[in-house]
Amino acid sequence: MRNIVLIFVILFGFSQLAMAQSEEKKTANGPEITFEETVFDYGEIMLNGDGTHEFEFTNTGNEPLILSRPRSSCGCTVPTWPRQPILPGDKEKIKVTYNTNRAGAFNKTVTILSNAKNASSVVLRIKGTVVNAPAEALPSKTETSGAPINK
Repeated sequence: MRNIVLIFVILFGFSQLAMAQSEEKKTANGPEITFEETVFDYGEIMLNGDGTHEFEFTNTGNEPLILSRPRSSCGCTVPTWPRQPILPGDKEKIKVTYNTNRAGAFNKTVTILSNAKNASSVVLRIKGTVVNAPAEALPSKTETSGAPINK
């Protein structure tokens, strides 16, 4: 009987040790990147309008986050990013500017590379439609029936 109790105590001890190690893995050190949003829809934007949007993110890890050079899907989309390390708990922004000099629909991406342990690569997406500005129309005089004019 004593051997059975001893075996259960040893098995219980090993199970507690295994659980402690799995908890330790969950709280491993490293930076983590968390974005407020990863897709932005401009809707309709005027030709040559402001095609800039800022994607806000936070370092939710416990070590400094370092971003590598973001890669855009074409030359018409230009990202601007913080070049200094982002400390744990700090918020920063990545500014993405789309060149709105051509009318039509667009769907572009910017890939962010970092040392984050949860997502070393994050894809940000912008989409919308560039429309021509409405033509300026001068007001015109409309015919109205009114009092007759005496001549």
